[in-house]
Amino acid sequence: MEQEKIKKLEKNIIVVFVEPETPGNIGFIARAMKNFGLKKLVLINPCKLNDEAYLHAMHATDILENSITFRSIQEMLEELSPDFIVGTTGVPGGSYKIERIPLRPEQFAKALNTKAKIAILFGREGNGLTNEEIRECDIIVSIPTSQEYPIMNVSHAAAIIFYEIFKKRDYNREGVEEASGLEKRLLVSDMEDIISSLALPDHKKRVALRAFKNLIGRAFITGREAHTLKGILRRIKNKL
Repeated sequence: MEQEKIKKLEKNIIVVFVEPETPGNIGFIARAMKNFGLKKLVLINPCKLNDEAYLHAMHATDILENSITFRSIQEMLEELSPDFIVGTTGVPGGSYKIERIPLRPEQFAKALNTKAKIAILFGREGNGLTNEEIRECDIIVSIPTSQEYPIMNVSHAAAIIFYEIFKKRDYNREGVEEASGLEKRLLVSDMEDIISSLALPDHKKRVALRAFKNLIGRAFITGREAHTLKGILRRIKNKL
C-alpha cells in the first residue's frame, strides 16, 4: 500500500521553480527530482538553460528537456490547475503572519493527498517567494535551520522535502537483511559457552553474558554479520 502511494505521488507532484536565476540550480533541482522519481518540472520566467544546467543535472537531462516554461505563476495555475499549491520558505512567520505559519517537511509529507495534483513552489535563489505568492499557497513548508544562517540553497531544500515525501520507499536491501531471532540466540549461546569456560566468579559471568545479550539486542545485526560472528566465536571455543 505504501509503495502504491509513492507511485501516485511521483505522478501527481509538479515541481515549480519560480524565476530561477542560475542555470546550475535548475540542473541541481532536476537531479534531486530524478533521485526521488519526480518527472514534472515547471520553470516560471527562468534564466536561459545552458550547458551549466545540463552539466549539473547529470543523468536528469530528460527532466530539463521535458520541463515546461510559463511567464508567471498565474499562467501556470490557469494551464495546469493543481489541486493544492505548496509554497516553501526559509523565513517562516508567526501568529501575526497567518499566511506564513509553516509545516515542517515531515508534517507536510504526512498530510499529502495522493489523489491530488500538487504543485510545490520553490522561490528565487536570492529572495524566495514574495508575500503575495505565499498568500496564493494552500500550505507553506519550512525547514528548521540554524538562526545563524537559516536560508538554504534551493536545491538542498528541495532534496530534503523530496526525501521526507518518499522516505518510506522500498530500496535494495540485498545483503543487509537483519539477523533472525534464531541467529541472535545462537550467538548468545556460543558466547555463554565461552564465558562459562573462563575462570571468573559466577556473578561476573552473569554480568558479562547480560552485557553481551544487551549489545546484541540493541544492535542492528545483519544475517551476514551474525554468520561471521558465529564463525569467530566457534573458533574461540575450539581454542579454549
